[in-house]
Amino acid sequence: MATMAECRSALDRLSDNLAGADGDVRRAADLDRSLSCHIRDLDITFTGRLSGGRVRVLDTLEGPPREKAEIRLSMTGDDLVAMVDGDLNFAKAWASGRVRLEAGFRDLLKLKSLL
Repeated sequence: MATMAECRSALDRLSDNLAGADGDVRRAADLDRSLSCHIRDLDITFTGRLSGGRVRVLDTLEGPPREKAEIRLSMTGDDLVAMVDGDLNFAKAWASGRVRLEAGFRDLLKLKSLL
């Protein structure tokens, strides 16, 4: 099971990957939205913002998200690390229910290019 530190590191790497992307991926990540990532097996939530093509983690909370972020992710720590490492395909994990992504319809349309 991935640790809280490994999950935080994975989110930092994801932020770096998005910031270094170009084309459709860069445009999809260029939103200004609140973001939460609930790590189910650790029962912690990272909260922050997707802004300027980067993920900025602002807080780490115990339990599920306390407020409804505009973009909400939920998965296990191992799945987060595997996705960022390129060992787990986001689209397949999302389709199978391993990873949950909730957002407004327009945001989902923009984020689909990340799949």
